[in-house]
Amino acid sequence: MKRIIFIAFVISLSQEVFGQDNTYNIMPLPQSIKPNGQKVRVTALFTVAVIGNPGQRVYAEASRALRRLDQRVGFFFKQGFITAKDYSLKASLLIDVKRPAELKLNEDESYQLTITDRQIKISALTDFGVIRGLETLLQMLSVDASGYYFPGAEIQDFPRFPWRGLLLDVCLHWMPMDVVKRTLDGMAAVKMNVFHFHFSEDQAFRVESKVFPKLTELGAEGDYYTQEDVKEMIAYASQRGIRVVPEIDVPGHATAMIKAYPELASIPREYELQRYYGVFDPSLDVTKEYTYEFLDKLFGEMAQLFPDEYFHIGGDENTGKNWENSPSIREYMRKNNIKNAHDLQTEFNKRLLPMLTKYGKKVMGWDEILQPGVPKDIIIQSWQGGNPYYESLKKGYTSLLSSGYYIDLIQPADYHYLVDPAPEDATITDEQRKLILGGEATMWTEHTTTETVDSRIWPRTAAIAERLWSSQNVRDVEDMYRRLDIISLRLEELGSTHIKNKSMLMRRLANGYNTEALEVLVDVIEPLKIYQRNQGDTMYTVFSPYTKLADVATPDQRVAREFRKHVSQYVKSKDKTLEKNILDHLLLWKGNHSEFLKLIQQSPTLQEAEILSENLARIAQVGIDAIGFINGKQIPQSWHKESQLILQEAKQQGGRCDLQVTTAIDELVNAVKN
Repeated sequence: MKRIIFIAFVISLSQEVFGQDNTYNIMPLPQSIKPNGQKVRVTALFTVAVIGNPGQRVYAEASRALRRLDQRVGFFFKQGFITAKDYSLKASLLIDVKRPAELKLNEDESYQLTITDRQIKISALTDFGVIRGLETLLQMLSVDASGYYFPGAEIQDFPRFPWRGLLLDVCLHWMPMDVVKRTLDGMAAVKMNVFHFHFSEDQAFRVESKVFPKLTELGAEGDYYTQEDVKEMIAYASQRGIRVVPEIDVPGHATAMIKAYPELASIPREYELQRYYGVFDPSLDVTKEYTYEFLDKLFGEMAQLFPDEYFHIGGDENTGKNWENSPSIREYMRKNNIKNAHDLQTEFNKRLLPMLTKYGKKVMGWDEILQPGVPKDIIIQSWQGGNPYYESLKKGYTSLLSSGYYIDLIQPADYHYLVDPAPEDATITDEQRKLILGGEATMWTEHTTTETVDSRIWPRTAAIAERLWSSQNVRDVEDMYRRLDIISLRLEELGSTHIKNKSMLMRRLANGYNTEALEVLVDVIEPLKIYQRNQGDTMYTVFSPYTKLADVATPDQRVAREFRKHVSQYVKSKDKTLEKNILDHLLLWKGNHSEFLKLIQQSPTLQEAEILSENLARIAQVGIDAIGFINGKQIPQSWHKESQLILQEAKQQGGRCDLQVTTAIDELVNAVKN
């Protein structure tokens, strides 16, 4: 009956039209916020109590929330670890929970948060709801002339989608446990609930197998998670209401497995771990019974280690070339009337499904596993998006979207934010929409190390988290960026290095403490997007240095983004305050090049950025001239043509980065009338 009541509540709530309230700093925004004009002051006497049927998870998370609050306000709260003995209906924060949650898909994560002059109360059916409510509460902490307080409100909240995930690839570059834990902390802060653990690849196999120990002895080069590490990781995630879904990628992307156990190979030869990144031909021989015996034992072992009901089998980017070049595989295909590699992979998948079902697992994989004849009880994770994604839904497959959420591609937060797993204009039926589980951001680590991974995940992934949690009509990009800047600081409080490591990397790159000229440049450049960084004469390997300009630069630079916005506003309004702000930036950029040249003298590795610095100075002068002409100065006859040539030259990359303010200068030039 409780479930029926909750469903009715969700349906009625979702039928309301919620206006987006831009006065809060919460991300993701709740489904409904109703301010009541009251407030709860935070003092040294602040206390927390739990009632209902909570389970141990709530006490631990409430205690952690209290410590996080105290670290921000510095009041030396008297309460330590919260227990059942702290029972008090008059506590500053009263948590009422009906039952411990089960760590499974579609578990209830809803909560109600009420803040009045008398008390703060979080009510939830499960402890997962409490955890989500605590994150919202911590984000609501406000300040006025009298100190810290929580603004009065009534919040009703629940997720739009049940699957809100983040994939972390730990193979292309090794990511130790501290990275995993701080990633999980960040995920919990923005209400994400699935950690997709990608630990097998061409470059490495990263989880200890006691059944097949060579997988890490020969396939990990010393960097791997023991089974005790994995148990610790799962417990850490579970504590925060996050499921851990493992992925063993087969039959392609399997060089590390084949290196360890060559009898799995389609082509008999010596194999080495792949040092480069991309799509490679080695694949498992899926015509051998040995392969299935091996996978049965490996999956059986991993199924016991990872308790989640879902198991990801990859299935992507198998070129099929090794199969085509194997006489025995070609003969097998001829005898069994298998026409091509796609059909052979379908047969392979069909054999894996009952294998994993036997171990109590449900199978999921990338787009490529969707072939004719594959059973409907698999989940398709779409990295391609578009037609393949919608076709999976139309054919009746449960699906989730990753296309548009590839955060390793350095695209801006607003791009990810406006990608919707279930857009209103999609030509699918209501029944097909019900098959959409949600989405998953993907952090592939070709060009990412432990020092830079946080800056590639955060804060942009918080925008994706909002898209997957909040109402579909929460789409105000400007307000998203406003809140994202604030959430970025909250993520740093949890240990993320996405802000502080930037200064450290600049000191290393500048070979000294004086990084001012470098910082001015870095503020207006971004690493090349999509897969452009891979182009050219430098082929990156697992051993390449990731301490260069493209690693210091981060996606979606705030200075450049705001400059572009101010220029767009200025050409329409000619506002003098905006004009001064723009000129201040232009004068800084114009004068920075001479200082940057001095910096190159002490750090020759910065020579690759000289062209960027020079072009920034040149287009800054163009911008200064443009503002003068807008204000009535006489325009030289050839100025427009010469300016466009300078802007065109400024679009070239340097150090695998490009300038992010050329379009703004171009807009100023176009505002100058002949």
